[in-house]
Amino acid sequence: MSALSDLILWIWLVFWVYWLVSATRSKKNIRSTRFNKAWSFRFVIILMVVFFFPSFYKDYQVTNNELLIVIGFCLFLLGLALSMWARLHIGRNWGMPMTKKEHPQLVTSGPYKFIRHPIYSGLLLAFLGSGLAGNTFWLTFLAFSLIYFIYSAKIEEKNMTSEFGKTYLDYKDKTKMLIPFVL
Repeated sequence: MSALSDLILWIWLVFWVYWLVSATRSKKNIRSTRFNKAWSFRFVIILMVVFFFPSFYKDYQVTNNELLIVIGFCLFLLGLALSMWARLHIGRNWGMPMTKKEHPQLVTSGPYKFIRHPIYSGLLLAFLGSGLAGNTFWLTFLAFSLIYFIYSAKIEEKNMTSEFGKTYLDYKDKTKMLIPFVL
């Protein structure tokens, strides 16, 4: 399944290029944390290692079960689709985790109608799918990302409550953080 691992890698590359290009259309940041800037730098380093030095993890496949591999690939594509749908819906209000935007708007439509952080949810699902269809590196990345995304979501929710008050608290009561109807 090396060809599928390579395909996943290339799809991830195209996805991140799209992500970086679309970030140029976001509203101006009015606040960003040092932690956010440090994590962004580490994330770029991790991506460079993944794309330019795959030999250190490429041979560690999670399963040889073809059905699980196909399910993993479908989860990977579904996760990326969810992230992109959420990114399109949030529009210019999108920003790096834990940043505050100039003139923010509370987006509660599209995937945000069901999940407060659908970009995080989509990326986590894509990492899980990459792990099942590809190799163990992605599952390690999933574990670290889950911790980071939950931390980021909690900080962002404090910011949103401060910015939008009762409107955000009402929205929060109607939706789940990462997994619809569950969490």
